[in-house]
Amino acid sequence: QVQLVESGGGLVQAGGSLKLSCVGSGDTFGSETVGWFRQAPGKEREGVAAITWIRMTAYADSVKGRFTISRDNAENTVFLEMNSLKPEDTAIYYCATKRTVSQILRTDDYKSWGQGTQVTVSS
Repeated sequence: QVQLVESGGGLVQAGGSLKLSCVGSGDTFGSETVGWFRQAPGKEREGVAAITWIRMTAYADSVKGRFTISRDNAENTVFLEMNSLKPEDTAIYYCATKRTVSQILRTDDYKSWGQGTQVTVSS
């Protein structure tokens, strides 16, 4: 099972930017779909962005045009660049991996999860 470590979270003012990183262990990371999810207090975990091994991407409507997901397989890393941040983006952000390439914004079938990184956007 892939081990995942997220980093890059923090406190930022509305309109600001952050870049999250998800580093994975093992030889299969480069062939897996990697998703970014977030969970705010009292809310369900939701898909934010995901990228397959062939770099097909998907974004939640709430972040389209503001967030960009990318991957560097040589470094076993997936990035989530977040711009024009809003207070409603405040949440714990998790990355996760799975082997399939369908429904990549759903939490279904994601087997490996990181511990999460806190993102707080102040108004």
